[in-house]
Amino acid sequence: MPTRKKRPRADPQVPITTEGDMPQKRFYRARAHCNPLSFNECFEYPIRPDLFDWTEDHYPEHPLLTKVDNDEDTNKGGNNSDGIEALTSKSNLICPNVLDVGCGFGGLTLSLSPLLPNHTILGLEIRAKVTEYVRLRIVAQRKDNPGQYQNCSVMRTNAMKYLPNFFPRGALEKLFFCFPDPHFKKKNHPRRIVSERLLTEYAYLLKPSVGRLYCITDVKDLHDWHVEKCEMHPLFEACSEEEMEADPCVALMKSETEEGKKVKREGRFGHDMYYIVYKRVDESGSGGEGGKEEVGSGSVTAENFFEEGGFGVELGTDK
Repeated sequence: MPTRKKRPRADPQVPITTEGDMPQKRFYRARAHCNPLSFNECFEYPIRPDLFDWTEDHYPEHPLLTKVDNDEDTNKGGNNSDGIEALTSKSNLICPNVLDVGCGFGGLTLSLSPLLPNHTILGLEIRAKVTEYVRLRIVAQRKDNPGQYQNCSVMRTNAMKYLPNFFPRGALEKLFFCFPDPHFKKKNHPRRIVSERLLTEYAYLLKPSVGRLYCITDVKDLHDWHVEKCEMHPLFEACSEEEMEADPCVALMKSETEEGKKVKREGRFGHDMYYIVYKRVDESGSGGEGGKEEVGSGSVTAENFFEEGGFGVELGTDK
């Protein structure tokens, strides 16, 4: 009786994808979602944003660095510092201002790079294998297209816990939440990426008047949740239909995300996409144009939100 030959096992020391080659998605499949509240793996994060150097691993050849280097060459021979100050200013110059939270396989993160050449884009993903896929994909694109995709990167972290450790107040201009986990069960609603508590955090990080929060999903109940929570928050105001139609980022998040493509393919089954964009209200204003209408005395408004006692927060005193 003939014996079947065993297939040789792959060497675990040999990488699946050579650095610089385009990775194959089938080797990096992972569970679609995980519970961010019970994800106990240790993530590295700085104790404050200014201690993290984004140029070291994420944006070593960012377009803005070329301008800084040229300025340094021009100033050579003058009374220059010992280099520490220059290095600090260079590393602080580069900080992501566009976040694709839960970026998945990186379709939107990469598409935003040529669309927003003067911005710094960062995809955030909690799954290790998927993060590695996006990293290799960006490296391959940089190799095949010299000078391009230097303003986008990906990082593995838990966005529900560590965003304030990486980004200072008012540093972000765009926040994308594309097809997040619906967490249908009521007991799992605290796991949703859009909630009262997290919206306050996003408002802190988004630049007033400029910041935009993008939400898209194919689940109507989750879309209604997004609208309800954002409408209740005093620091967010819905963009008009005209504003959303004029925003090229809206078209991208519908067409370039993996889930967006899937919804289009399966449209015959009744799938649809629901999206909304909210602008960050400027709390320094006096309510007028662009702000939410005034409410009764003692209520939380955009103007008093971050003051002591605002939104139910009181500053503690050291005993």
